[in-house]
Amino acid sequence: MKNNNNKIKYFLYARKSSEGEDRQVQSIGDQTDRITKMAEDQQLDIIEILSEAKSAKNPYCRPVFDKMLERIEKGEAQGILVWEINRLSRNPVDSGRIQWMLQKSIIQSIKTINREYKPDDNALLLSVESGSANQFILDLKKGVKRGIDSKITKGNAPILAPLGYLNSIFETRGENFIKVDPERFALVRKAWDMMLSGNHNPPQILEIMNNDWGMRTRKTKRRGGMLIGRTTLYGIFSNIFYAGFYNYQGKIEKGIHEPMITLEEFDRVQILLGREGRPRPKTHDFSFTGIIRCGECGSAVTALEKTKIIKQTGEMKTFAYYFCTRRKLGVPCGQRVYLSKEKLEEQIDAEVAKIEIHPMFKDWALKILQESNTKEIDERTKVYDTQHKTLVDTQRQLDNLTQMRYKELINDLEYIKEKKTLQDQITILTEKLRTTENRAKEWIDLTEKTFNFACFARSNFETDDIQIKKEVLSALGQNYTLKDKKLVILTNEWLKPIINKKELVNSKINWLELEKNVDPQRQKDAFASLSPILRE
Repeated sequence: MKNNNNKIKYFLYARKSSEGEDRQVQSIGDQTDRITKMAEDQQLDIIEILSEAKSAKNPYCRPVFDKMLERIEKGEAQGILVWEINRLSRNPVDSGRIQWMLQKSIIQSIKTINREYKPDDNALLLSVESGSANQFILDLKKGVKRGIDSKITKGNAPILAPLGYLNSIFETRGENFIKVDPERFALVRKAWDMMLSGNHNPPQILEIMNNDWGMRTRKTKRRGGMLIGRTTLYGIFSNIFYAGFYNYQGKIEKGIHEPMITLEEFDRVQILLGREGRPRPKTHDFSFTGIIRCGECGSAVTALEKTKIIKQTGEMKTFAYYFCTRRKLGVPCGQRVYLSKEKLEEQIDAEVAKIEIHPMFKDWALKILQESNTKEIDERTKVYDTQHKTLVDTQRQLDNLTQMRYKELINDLEYIKEKKTLQDQITILTEKLRTTENRAKEWIDLTEKTFNFACFARSNFETDDIQIKKEVLSALGQNYTLKDKKLVILTNEWLKPIINKKELVNSKINWLELEKNVDPQRQKDAFASLSPILRE
């Protein structure tokens, strides 16, 4: 016998959301195939197959669905074929609209794989099922919020990992965390170092990252693998995530991810970028802008060029002047004087002269330090062996503790407390072991760099290369301030021993230069008297 439903014209509606609510729902293609087969078996008249990949949790967000109901109201069809009722709606607005149209017989039939809804059916049944679909969304929302709150409490940032980091994907749902991207972490850190040095501006760093390093964004299914963009780079330099924190819904939270930089380094880059992380406009390249701050108000010190005609010769000459920008709102500043480039360089040269050492002393000192390094390696080996033995013993204690818990010789509380203590010890010992491994090499490398810088800094500063001048000034210290035309530099700790002992070293060098024919043994003795300086 022929089914009475063959007089009703149907729209076949298939929907699947890309969100978490629909992970277990069959694909649109599967829905369409199964419903089409059901329609053939029951001889139903499908006038059109409609589909969309949109969430139904909010009303008026599905153009295909809304258009379908409009066409039904115009009489193009009287029924809807759908996989389940929750494919039509998961919100009370759309659910109410469907129920009203069904109650008024505008919709004469809604058929799912398992049942049919008609105008004369008990309205409570459809209301309950629609309400269940809506409640599912509410419960899902609560679950997601609970999961996010749990991640925040644990220090796991519920955000997309920025460049240099990755989101883990294989942990239990809700337990995924952000980890270091082994391919990009070191390069992004190097970009921070370049910015912190004050020797490169963001456009220069961007050029190096894209062209010199060949760096690209992280590749995903739908995007990525592209050049680093200007917006991305400025986003990196203004993102506190790299300092071990993260911003979630306007609130700064402490994360457990591995920081790439310190908070002090982050703050310094914000100063270099200017207020609110925006780069300051520049029309010229100057050697010392971006490094020096005003000693009165803390604003950046900038520079400008002025062209003047020399009356005596009629020649046009360009002069550069440094001055305070006075851009800190609400902070008055009386520094309205301009300091010429020549006067500023004289002050910097005087600072560089304080650490200048004789090449003869540099060569001898490095030779002695290389010989001393052999003793340092022997001492380091003994320390390393002791640290390694302690680490192995502590790991053995942790293994034994686990065995005791398996045998129920201790309870959970005792086990957890002792386990944490041992794990903390293992972490500290592992870090000390790594530090001991690198100590000797880092020590000799740093000393060699220090002596080389002190020996050639002044001659390098006398060049006309803007970049080299900036690098020399950056290496001298930190917290550069200019007030009343006077430059003040907080000298780096590693240069202070050279400054403090320079006169003593130079007196020995001058004596040796006067005594041109001094025998090698006396020369060696003279240098040997300087050995205590190297140990300080």
